[in-house]
Amino acid sequence: MTVPLRAALYLRVSTARQAEHDVSIPDQRRQGEAYCAARGYQLVETYVEPGASATNDRRPEFQRMVEAATAKPPAFDIVVVHSFSRFFRDHFELEFYVRKLAKTGAKLVSITQELGDDPMHTMMRQIMALFDEYQSKESAKHVLRALKESARQGFWNGSLPPIGYRVVAAEQRGAKVKKKLEIDPLHAGTVRLAFKLALEGDGTSGPMGVKAIVKHLNARRIFTRDGGRWGVGQLHRLLTRPTYIGRHEFNKRSKAKQLKPAAEVIPVEVQPLIDQATFDAVQAHLKSRNPKVTPARVVSGPTLLTGICFCAGCGGAMTIRTGKGGRYRYYTCSIAARQGATGCKGRSIPMEKLDDLVVGHLERRLLDPERLEEILAAVLDRRQERADRRHAHIAELNKRAAEADARLRRLYDVIESGVADLDDPALKERVAELKRPPATKPKPTPRAPARPPRALARRSHRTMSPPSPARPANASACPAAATAATTCARSPSASRSRIARCGS
Repeated sequence: MTVPLRAALYLRVSTARQAEHDVSIPDQRRQGEAYCAARGYQLVETYVEPGASATNDRRPEFQRMVEAATAKPPAFDIVVVHSFSRFFRDHFELEFYVRKLAKTGAKLVSITQELGDDPMHTMMRQIMALFDEYQSKESAKHVLRALKESARQGFWNGSLPPIGYRVVAAEQRGAKVKKKLEIDPLHAGTVRLAFKLALEGDGTSGPMGVKAIVKHLNARRIFTRDGGRWGVGQLHRLLTRPTYIGRHEFNKRSKAKQLKPAAEVIPVEVQPLIDQATFDAVQAHLKSRNPKVTPARVVSGPTLLTGICFCAGCGGAMTIRTGKGGRYRYYTCSIAARQGATGCKGRSIPMEKLDDLVVGHLERRLLDPERLEEILAAVLDRRQERADRRHAHIAELNKRAAEADARLRRLYDVIESGVADLDDPALKERVAELKRPPATKPKPTPRAPARPPRALARRSHRTMSPPSPARPANASACPAAATAATTCARSPSASRSRIARCGS
């Protein structure tokens, strides 16, 4: 006799309102039971998700079903859904969990979208999942558009109102009742008190911080709206919420809790609980106490081991206790100090002794000679490397400067020999280019004169005028020699070689 396959039904609707007033879940149950009976499946479990989105896997019944299907041995062989959109509206997540079920032999089956196991049907399932995901995103886009318009008209779109406000019916639009926020007289005083404590204090001290206000409210049994104790984060959100000055912000964050651009935030006008001046003063006070602006007392306090010293027996924090009117200071287990020996046997250690032990240990570990030697060696190596690069760069610049000086000297030789014209624009541009120093050049070394000697100008004038009768015979034979001799009188080192060439 063939053993029937074990099946589990998974039923889901998207919202709690659908679960309460809709007939979808009963219809899904009826069709699923009929489907199992027609195919001879043994229905062993039914998982009902009354109001959960299928765009993610944060669903308790869904996770319980997956855990049962992937157990060893699995609790059932087939997961039956009305359509694949009941299982997931995200194509990637759908395929991920289908393959996760397949690893233990479980299979996902749709009543209205029956498919096989071959590659073509696998492709069809993935295409259907893509359409389901697209439909979900399109619906979400249209719903958000309607909610934003409702917020622009000043209506409350749902969710729990801020403490100090309550939701009341504003008007009837067809079958829907539009709602707005109004001040809740039962809790409005708590909000005003919190702002007053932050700005003025309780009369015995100055302005109070968030933690001090939390202790003040809890100590006087001024609880939250649902009767719970105040927390630091909850009170900080209250003190920084602009709703209390009459400007509620809708569509401020995405589903992932990320802040949206300011252009997408819709301001909703509500009745103010706090005036603008008080709200601004409290924001300035909170900003001044921000640890990013003013270091916390744990960091800036005089006690060395504040926040990092704990009891080895119970794990409680070690706190400071004093003796002899403050002459002696001890680290003492806070549990033992509050509850006595029944909480922790604890111990008290002189603060100076424990501080010296910790500082000595750090000194031995951090200032170890071998460790310092390695660190200094690495620093010196990096410093030497930078020095080598700088020296190489300076040598390269000096080399370029020497080459430019050599080119200038050769150019002067050409000008003195009469081959080039001193008034040639191209020649002037070339001389200016050679004289231009590099952008990162160091202090320049002494060079040849920036402009040709005045003897060159006189030599050009003489070569252009007719020869004088009184000129010596050897001057007519080599006119450049006379010029070179005149130049040599002014710059002997620059002209000695030229005289030698002319003489030869």
